[in-house]
Amino acid sequence: MSQSPSRDGPFGRFRAALGDSPPLLWAFLYFFCLLSGYYVLRPVREAMGASSDVAAIFPPRMIEFFAARGMPLKDFTLQVLFTCTFLIMLLLQPVYGALVSRYPRRVFLPVVYGFFIATLLLFYVLFDSGVPGRGMAFFLWITVFNLFAVAVFWSFMADVFSNVEARAYYGYIGAAGTLGAFVGPIITRSVVGSIGIANLMLISAGFLCLCVVCLLRLRLWAVAREQERGVVTGEKPMGGDVLAGLKLIVREPLLRWLAVMVVFGVGVGTLLYNEQAAIVRKFYTDPAASTAFYATLDLAVNALTLVVQLLFTRLLLSRYGIAPALLIPGCAIILGFSILAASPLPLMVAIVQVVTRASEFSLAKPARETLYTRVDREWRYKAGAAIDTVIYRGGDLTFVWVHKLLSGFGSSVVFGAGLLVASCFTFGAWRLLREAAKLPSERTHDESRQQAGERTS
Repeated sequence: MSQSPSRDGPFGRFRAALGDSPPLLWAFLYFFCLLSGYYVLRPVREAMGASSDVAAIFPPRMIEFFAARGMPLKDFTLQVLFTCTFLIMLLLQPVYGALVSRYPRRVFLPVVYGFFIATLLLFYVLFDSGVPGRGMAFFLWITVFNLFAVAVFWSFMADVFSNVEARAYYGYIGAAGTLGAFVGPIITRSVVGSIGIANLMLISAGFLCLCVVCLLRLRLWAVAREQERGVVTGEKPMGGDVLAGLKLIVREPLLRWLAVMVVFGVGVGTLLYNEQAAIVRKFYTDPAASTAFYATLDLAVNALTLVVQLLFTRLLLSRYGIAPALLIPGCAIILGFSILAASPLPLMVAIVQVVTRASEFSLAKPARETLYTRVDREWRYKAGAAIDTVIYRGGDLTFVWVHKLLSGFGSSVVFGAGLLVASCFTFGAWRLLREAAKLPSERTHDESRQQAGERTS
């Protein structure tokens, strides 16, 4: 007689969870590959944003255009990059909405990843040949990639796992992403000096190809779960307006407060990011050195994230629900910004940056994503994607210019404003919890979805 795997300790519970839920292994591998591919390239993006070599970032004509109007791009690098990113998000959101509305899941999910793989091959050519302006193009691309690819991932996970399963397994899936986020910077630090930046694009493309394989495997469980519930299958187009996601956010209180929380969370990160970029620009003039520094920072973030995910995330979500996971990061950020407002030392900026990002990845993000297991697919694929793209980058755009305005008064003023932003983030989390309490239980929601499926079948 075979013995069941031991459930003692985090690794024993993880082995037992793999036995209880076969799709968990594919979801684990999926998120590992996704974040490995992203974090191979993230240090390149950070180095581009902090670079003093304007010619490598912006096209020559763009440099001449701004210089002729008395606005040297060297002084507005991040502001211009974030503004362009937001504009691209506005253009792409209807495109994504059209894909979700008109094509079934088996079509638009591989198309999204296929597009990113093809563009990575293009960037290989651009970096290999040293085309001017490649930095701006890459900065914009990887920002779009991170938001859309991760948004699609979590929306898809809500199709595969129920709310109960999400609370039990999202911590493990998040840990898989953290492991991938470890592997990516290690690869970059190890090989960027010998193979150059261009070849990093090919490594990332390889990871994304593995993501497509995992996606196709997980689709089988997503279809089976929907058939068991008798709901409308995700293999059919959703229909509806291509801007339905934004309209849902305006109409639904839960989505509005989720958007508020995301905007102020982005504000906290953007203020820290810009201060960190100023420090890097001052102390690191070589692109490879600044890339290595950002890779080290990513490793520190991911180390703390992994510890929290393995020891606390599953425990908090399973036993106490999403409240602690949403409120603890807010309290930690308030404490961090209070310290920075009093003593804005470069080392302290790095420490608060690590704590802020780690708490978002290990606690707040998995907690928010469990909410999507209790709502309809249109909320997940349309409203969820709109929040993670247009709303997210709208916050980026707002606070990157807020930072530019406040930076002239010194770092203490920046972090004093950040303390107010962190308080608004925590208030948004509290209001989100109040709205989440109004959601039907998983059983009630499943019954209503089954009735909806019967009406439309």
